[in-house]
Amino acid sequence: MPKGFPNSLTNGGRRFRAGRICSNTCRTASGTGSAKSGTGARSGRRRHEDLKRQAHSAERSANVREETVEIPKVSYTGKIKEVSVGKGDKKITVGGETMYPFYLFEGQMPHPPRIAMEIYDAPPEDWAEAALEPFRDVVNDPVAWAQKCVNAYGAEMLCLQLASTDPNGMNRPSEEAAAIAKKVAEAVDVPLMVWCCANDEKDADTLRRVAELCADKNLVIGPVGEKNYKQIGAGAIAYKHILGASSPIDVNLAKQLNVLLGNLGVPDAQILVDPTTGGLGYGIEYTYSVMERDRMAALTQQDERLQFPIICNLAKEVWKTKEAKLSQADAPNLGDPKKRGILMEAVTAVILLMAGANILVMRHPEAIRLVKNMIGDLLKA
Repeated sequence: MPKGFPNSLTNGGRRFRAGRICSNTCRTASGTGSAKSGTGARSGRRRHEDLKRQAHSAERSANVREETVEIPKVSYTGKIKEVSVGKGDKKITVGGETMYPFYLFEGQMPHPPRIAMEIYDAPPEDWAEAALEPFRDVVNDPVAWAQKCVNAYGAEMLCLQLASTDPNGMNRPSEEAAAIAKKVAEAVDVPLMVWCCANDEKDADTLRRVAELCADKNLVIGPVGEKNYKQIGAGAIAYKHILGASSPIDVNLAKQLNVLLGNLGVPDAQILVDPTTGGLGYGIEYTYSVMERDRMAALTQQDERLQFPIICNLAKEVWKTKEAKLSQADAPNLGDPKKRGILMEAVTAVILLMAGANILVMRHPEAIRLVKNMIGDLLKA
């Protein structure tokens, strides 16, 4: 503004700021052309800022350094003992792991988990239709049932459930049950487990007879508990069978039973741990926790009396639940009853594999197929 020019003018008694007059005059004079040039300037500034940002980003990318990140690993100090079941070419070995289940990037898993298909010594009376369907033609003959599992479904191992020996049920005499076990063992060439009814006295009598009649078969016999381990253990030592040491979902009781068997003279290569389990939705998380603690003590705390392979007799626990037995009409919201039971068994098995199971006792061929595929995928990973 020229020197001496007044800051304000008076016009008819009204005051106007000089700056406002000048501003209005400039806007009027510049018109549309000035507006267009302002828009162009703003666009140019935006383009300039975009180019600056791109250059800055490129500079930062050029300065990025490649670095190697090391994944922390657990320090394992223990190893699961190896146990071999059966005879000849079909003999299987489990155990030998030096890391947590399927942590192949941290250790060795020389032997994959195995699945034993279960068969029964008497026709089942309360099975779900889906579970009964694959075996309907052989349930009256344990030998034919065993052969079908091997020949039709490719079973690599069998578990003969001597359910008929239960004193509260059929109460079959021990000598008859042992004779059935011998017939089954002679009819197939795959490893065999013989599992009784969990009655301490009856199991001791039956399994001693089984051990003697099947002296050359290297069976797994069980369940063996704290009340009958001496009687059954003596037979296992004499006739060289493997014991399924069963405890009621408690890691301390499992260890205690293993100690007792060792003191009795049972070799480590003849002991498997049965922690007992529930089915999906029926306490399996508790079993998982106990098995997890077992593997942690065995592999990272050098607890030598817990370094045994684990067996899980899960099929009967899954298929006895009401969810596995309910029909479509009784429970329409639960979906296809056939698929439901199969998936319940398969999911239970996978959970137990993740907890450290080495041998799974399963029932339905389709559930077994699903779990075998899962094992294969995990071993390839």
